[in-house]
Amino acid sequence: MIIMLVSKIRKTTFFTRSETTLAQALDNRGVKSENHSLKVVFEDNTLLQLLAGERNAHLKTIERQLGVQLHLRGNQITVSGAGADVEIGQRLLHELSGLLKRGYPLYESDILFALQILRDNINRRLEEIFLDQVFIASNKKTISPKSVKQKEYIEAIRGYDIVFGIGPAGTGKTYLAMATAVAALSKELVRRIVLVRPAVEAGEKLGFLPGDLAEKVNPYLRPLYDALHDMMDFERANNLILKGVIEVAPLAFMRGRTLNDSFVILDEAQNTTTEQMKMFLTRLGLGSKAVVTGDITQIDLPENKPSGLVEAIELLQGVTGIRMVHFTKRDVVRHKLVQDIIEAYEKSEKAKSSTARDAERS
Repeated sequence: MIIMLVSKIRKTTFFTRSETTLAQALDNRGVKSENHSLKVVFEDNTLLQLLAGERNAHLKTIERQLGVQLHLRGNQITVSGAGADVEIGQRLLHELSGLLKRGYPLYESDILFALQILRDNINRRLEEIFLDQVFIASNKKTISPKSVKQKEYIEAIRGYDIVFGIGPAGTGKTYLAMATAVAALSKELVRRIVLVRPAVEAGEKLGFLPGDLAEKVNPYLRPLYDALHDMMDFERANNLILKGVIEVAPLAFMRGRTLNDSFVILDEAQNTTTEQMKMFLTRLGLGSKAVVTGDITQIDLPENKPSGLVEAIELLQGVTGIRMVHFTKRDVVRHKLVQDIIEAYEKSEKAKSSTARDAERS
């Protein structure tokens, strides 16, 4: 792939790239970014077709998200627009073509994730993130990180015995932990997987649900089953559950046990009490690994009950062998509206807090 500058910006400014985007560098120097164009020439027409997408759908996505114009002619794409955006667009085409060369199947969501990564750091290598294969699901879908923070999370799980994944819904905390657990089981790095959730009444009373105790708590465990069935076919998952190789249970069932050679995931940990969190963390035996996930903005405990997750974050920060990974709304990988919804609620909560403080002062 060859890159050619077609029309230079009127004023030439030289600067060194750092860990910021070109746009940030220009803003910091007070230089206004002027329009210019770059030609990107491809030697492989088949790869170019994959990059453009059906009816140029991928190129249209880049235009829409980045605010540039892409003109495909022959074996070249011309990127036109503001200087900073053109630089990011050129880098994006280069990085995406590198993924395609390695056989990576490109989807619109990948382009959106890639753009967010390069906007934060134009020098980031997408191959280091997107090609970090965590697991291949039964439907042949490759599960890999889609953001810098997810990459950090995966590496933390691989390198530490206890990892806390803290952040809003939709950031892949539980899903990636599950994928890593199934991958470890398939490689015989562990002998079993234990999936745990606290059974907390989020506005509902457990006693009014029909059935025995196991049937009452089963709805609270359903999200773990959903993630598991996304990794492997239904029959295999059920067989492993029947054999006890995979166990899905409420947190209360962990008391008094020692879990050796196990990959243990505690989900919705914000709804654990101090005693429950201590109990869970001390279940870990030889050859085991634990991942604790939760969102401290979604606590369903009574007001007089402190969250075990919040306390654990404060108490265990800096302990050797334990890693804390904090996600933000920028790491959301669900529907694109989820990030906007989280942001809207955050603004509302901040406004309410500010109003309450003002009322206390008056």
